[in-house]
Parts: sequence; structure tokens; C-alpha cells
Amino acid sequence: MDASRNQPNVLWLQVWGLAGVQGAITLSWLIYKLYLPQLFVQFGFPKELAAGLLIFENALAIVMEPLMGGLSDRANRWLGSRFPLISVGVILSSALFIAIPAVVVFRNLFEGIRWVLPLLMVGWALSMAVFRSPAISLLGKYATRPELPMAASFLTLTGGVIGAFKPIADDFVVSTGPMVAFASGSFVLLGAAALLRFLDPPETPTPEETSPTPPLPPSPTHPLILPLGLILLTGAGVNWGSSFLMDAIPKMLKSQWPTANIPWLLFAIAIATAFAALPAGELAVKLGNRRAMLIGIGATIPLLLLMVLIPSWFTVAVALIGLLAFFSLIVNGAVPFALSLMPPRWSGLGVGIYFGGIGGASSLFGILFPKLASITPLMSGILGAIAFLATAVCIALSTKLQPTPQTVEA
Repeated sequence: MDASRNQPNVLWLQVWGLAGVQGAITLSWLIYKLYLPQLFVQFGFPKELAAGLLIFENALAIVMEPLMGGLSDRANRWLGSRFPLISVGVILSSALFIAIPAVVVFRNLFEGIRWVLPLLMVGWALSMAVFRSPAISLLGKYATRPELPMAASFLTLTGGVIGAFKPIADDFVVSTGPMVAFASGSFVLLGAAALLRFLDPPETPTPEETSPTPPLPPSPTHPLILPLGLILLTGAGVNWGSSFLMDAIPKMLKSQWPTANIPWLLFAIAIATAFAALPAGELAVKLGNRRAMLIGIGATIPLLLLMVLIPSWFTVAVALIGLLAFFSLIVNGAVPFALSLMPPRWSGLGVGIYFGGIGGASSLFGILFPKLASITPLMSGILGAIAFLATAVCIALSTKLQPTPQTVEA
């Protein structure tokens, strides 16, 4: 009798622990991006260099995320766990995160210390890439393939709620001082990782995971190249589409409600979008994740274009209400989409390729659109629609792939 049949479809305690790690990652990046320009100015660097550093760090993710995800797959087969790599990354990230404000405190010790700051920041970004893909790929262990969107919705919710505070929390976070802010982020990350390790059940690799790697078929193309390429492009498309959408929304709000408190409106929209992930996950389980993502894109594109092509308080309001529902289907389904295209033995690589696509797209976005504020809402809406359309093509093409072992439509 197959013991796996007695396992629940979703290990909810472990999913909530993983959601805590996702929240800690979001919090760390929120603190980092808020303080980055300020710290650079304090050390005598031009403020513009901060944007260049983010572009460089995002570019590093193209290599680091897939590399660490793939290494975690091998560690899972050799050691029976991804946690050695996750633990190293979390400890290193936490230590470097505290070291960043410590350098600020001792910046007058000697002249050359100013160059330690950018080195520490790059090192921290690299260490975050060490554990993110291995950790998030654990979602494939905590939920069956059909239930992945529902499990992922709690990660989307946690990250979305914390990220929603960015428009209104800038002054508060900065007022605490860098040492308090960075130390808080470091301890939250350590605590979340420790809780996840405590909740994680003993590893029980499947025969497919522990079997020797099969030889490649007599074909010039590796069978994983196409799904990996589609995952990479999907990550890039979701990133660009989301970036243009999030650029257009505040501009349209300001144009239609110039006297409104825009930061608080953006906060409310972000909170509503985060909680919309829960029904989006349930719907994706019923319809199939790829079908739900295509529905989400199919509705998001016309709503986005409606908002920028026919600007009025009514069309903007209608578009925003619709986007709250349909945009969540896209964002929440992205990681389950990456996991569904890969065999379980390479789940870390699939998630790493997805995050690598996001990092590469973010880096290219920063190079091509350095002054995003000067772009009109109309142009942002059109470019966002094109990016989402390209994402839909990738998802549609993925349905033609031969299913990988143990892969069920998710």
C-alpha cells in the first residue's frame, strides 16, 4: 500500500512556516531599499549610484538563483535535505545585514572604510540568493501539485501584506535608525528560518528523487531546456508587467483624485490585492493553475488598457476593482507554474530559474527605464499589456510540453 496516500494534500503548519520566511525576505528587502540611498549619501557616494547597485544585484540573480536552486536539488538527493544550504544562507545574510549599519557607526575610523559599504551590500544580496530559491522550492514538498496554488496563496498573502506598508512606512522605518531597522530584519529572518526548520518533517525522498540521474536521450536538446526557458521568460514577463502596472496605478490615481492621500490609497490597494490571493488560490485549484493564470492575464490586459486609454474616475475605479481580483491569479500562480513544469528532483532549479528571470528583467528594466516617473500612464499601460501578453504566450506554450514524471496540472 502506498503510504503517500495517507499524507494530507497540504502540510499547513509547514506552509505557514514557509510563509514566515517569505515575509522575512520581503521585510529585509523593504528595509534595505529604504536605507540604500540614505546610506550611500552618508558615505559620500552619489545617490544615483544606489540605483546602479540595485541593477547590478538584480543582474547577479540571473546566475545565483538558478545555481543555488540546482545545488539545493543535489543537496536534497545527497544529504536528504535542503536545509544545510538554507541555513548557511540565512546565517550569512543575517550577519551581513547587521554589519551594514555597523559600518555606518564606525565610518570615521579610517578613510577606506567607505568602500566596505557597497561590498557588504553586494555580499548581502548574494547571500539572500543562496537560500531564497531552495527555501521557496520547499513548497513543492509541502503540497501536492494540484494544491500548490492554494498553498502558495499564503506566501503571496504574507509577502503582499508586508510589502503593502512601503508607501506609508518610509518615515517610520527611517526614524528608527539603521541599527534598529537592520537588526530587526536580521532577527526576524533568523527566527522565521528557525521556526520553519522546527516545523519541517523528516525528509522522505520519493523513488524518483533518489534514483540515479537518467542519461539524456539521444537528442541534441536537453529535455529540460524548453520548460526552463518558458519559466525564465514567464518570470521576466510577470516582472515587467507588474512593474508597468504598479507605475500606472499611482499616476492614474493622482490624475483622477489629485487631493486624495495617494500613499494610503496605494496601501489599501496593496492590502486588498494581498488578501485576494486566498480566493485566487482556491480558484486556481479548481480550474488548474495555468488556466487560471491565463484567465487572469486575459482580464488584466483589457482592464489595464481601459484604465489608461479612457481615463475617468469611473473607468479607473472599475479597472482597479477588477485588477484586485484578476492580477492575483497571475502573481499567485507563478511559483506553482515553475514547480509544475519541473520534475520533483529539479524543483529548486525551476524556482531558481523563475527568480533569475525576475532578477534579469528587473536589471534590464532599470537600465532601459531609469526615469520611470517621466513615462506617461498610457505608455506604461501599453508596455504592461505587451509584457503580460508575452507571459500568456509562454504559459500557453507550456501546455504543449510532455508532462514530466509525477507532474500533474497545477
